[in-house]
Amino acid sequence: MRDFKYIWVLGLIGTALIVIVPVVLVLQPESEAATNPWDHVPKDSPATDHSALLKGPFETGGDVTLACLDCHDDAATEVMRTNHWTWQAPPVEVDWREEPVSTGKANVLNNFCIGIQSNWTGCTRCHAGYGWEGADFIETATEDDVDCLVCHDQSGQYAKAASGLPADGVDLVAAAQSVGLPTRENCGYCHFNGGGGDAVKHGDLDETLYYPDEALDVHMGRHDFQCTDCHQTADHDIKGRSISVSVDNANQVACTDCHDAAPHDDARVNAHTDSVACQTCHIPAGARREPTKMVWDWSAAGQDLPEDQHSYLKIKGSFIYEGDFIPAYDWYAGTAERYLLGDPIDPNEVTRINDPIGDIDDPNAKIWPFKIHRANQIYDTVNNILLVPKTVGEGGYWTEFNWDLAAQLGSDATGLDYSGEYGFTWTEMYWPITHMVAPAELALKCSDCHSADSRMNWEALGYLGDPMRWGGRNAGAKGSE
Repeated sequence: MRDFKYIWVLGLIGTALIVIVPVVLVLQPESEAATNPWDHVPKDSPATDHSALLKGPFETGGDVTLACLDCHDDAATEVMRTNHWTWQAPPVEVDWREEPVSTGKANVLNNFCIGIQSNWTGCTRCHAGYGWEGADFIETATEDDVDCLVCHDQSGQYAKAASGLPADGVDLVAAAQSVGLPTRENCGYCHFNGGGGDAVKHGDLDETLYYPDEALDVHMGRHDFQCTDCHQTADHDIKGRSISVSVDNANQVACTDCHDAAPHDDARVNAHTDSVACQTCHIPAGARREPTKMVWDWSAAGQDLPEDQHSYLKIKGSFIYEGDFIPAYDWYAGTAERYLLGDPIDPNEVTRINDPIGDIDDPNAKIWPFKIHRANQIYDTVNNILLVPKTVGEGGYWTEFNWDLAAQLGSDATGLDYSGEYGFTWTEMYWPITHMVAPAELALKCSDCHSADSRMNWEALGYLGDPMRWGGRNAGAKGSE
C-alpha cells in the first residue's frame, strides 16, 4: 500500500483542474466569433426629425423630392448616377465576349417576368423614381423624378403603383415627415417582392426578414442589423452585386468585410475556407420560413383553371414552390456568363441564362450554395432566340392572352427579329444564397457533407470522391488530371 500513500494528492490535482480549467477558458480573450459585430460597422448619425421641416401640402411625389432638395441639394444627382436608378451598369470587359458588356434590369431578360422592355409600367413600380413609362425615361428624367420616399419613408403607409408613381391614398405629408435611415422594410418593399410577390425570386430574401429571430438570420435577429449595415452606401451608391443582372464583381459585399478569412478556432475548419464559401456552411437551407418559386411554366398560362398564387395563375402559368430546400452547390468565383438578347440557343437543351463562372481548377472559385430557378419560357422557333413578350398594358398577354401578339409587340420594343413562330423552352437561373445566415450552432456539421448521405455531389464538383477520403481540389481532382 506504500505505493499509493499519496494517491490523495493526485485526486486533489484532478479536482483543481476540473475547477480551474473552465475558469481559465472563460477568462481568455474573446475569440473572433465572440467579438461585437457592431465593431465592424460604421456608425450612422441619428436621423433628423423632419416633422417640422416638411409641412406640405404635396400634390405629387415630385413635390416631396423638390422639398428634400432644398437641403439635400446633391441627393438626386447622386441617385441618378447609380445602377439603382439606371437599372443598367456601364460596360465592362468580360472573358466570354469580344466586346464590353453592359447589363442591368433595363436591357436583359430573366426567367421570371422575363423582361422590362415593353413592360415598363408594371416593372418600374419598384424603381426608385416616378413616371418610367417608356424606353427613353432615363435619358429624359429630371431630379424631381427621383423617389426619395421609397427608401426613406418610415410612416408604414407609403406604396408605389404603375410606373413607380405613389399609389392612390398615400399620405405624402405623413410620408415626408417620417423620413429616416433606410430599414429592412424599405429595402424589402422591392427586393423581398421581386418577381411578382413575396419570396418569389430569391431563395434567401422574403418578408420573414422584416422581424426575424436569430435562428433565421443571426445578423438581423440577434444583432438587429439593417440591410445597409452590410450593403453600405456612399453618395447613395449602395454596395452589392447580383449575378441575376450583373457581369462584374465590383463593389461587392463579402463576409470578410467584417470577419477574418480564417475565423474558426479549429484549423481543420479554417482549411475549408480556401475552397468553401462561408455561406455554404452557415446557410444550411434556402427559403427557411416561406416557400420560394422553383419552377415556372409559362406555357400553361391562359387556361381557365382554379387559381392559387403557389400553383397556378391564368396570366402567368403553373408554378412549383419549395420551402426549407437544400441548395444546389457549384463552383463560383463571383461572376457569371450571361445570356444576352439575341443570343442563339439550342431549344433541345436547357439554356443557362446566368452560368456561374468557376471550376475546381480556378483558385478564385469556391463552392457556393444556389437556388436554381427553372422556367419554360417563350422563344422564336425559327431564329432560336429567347423572346421578351409584352405582358403589361394594351395588347399585352395579360390582357389579350395572345402569345403571338405579345411576342411581336415585345420584339418591336427590344429590336429582336421575330419570325412569327414561337414555342417554349426550358431555362435556368442561378441565385446565390447569401442571406438568412444561421447562428454558428446551426451551421452544417462535418457529416452533412462527409458521409454516405452527403448533400454534396463530389463527382459533379470535379472530385474523384469525398475529399476527406480522396484528397482536396489539388490532390487528384478530375479537373486536374
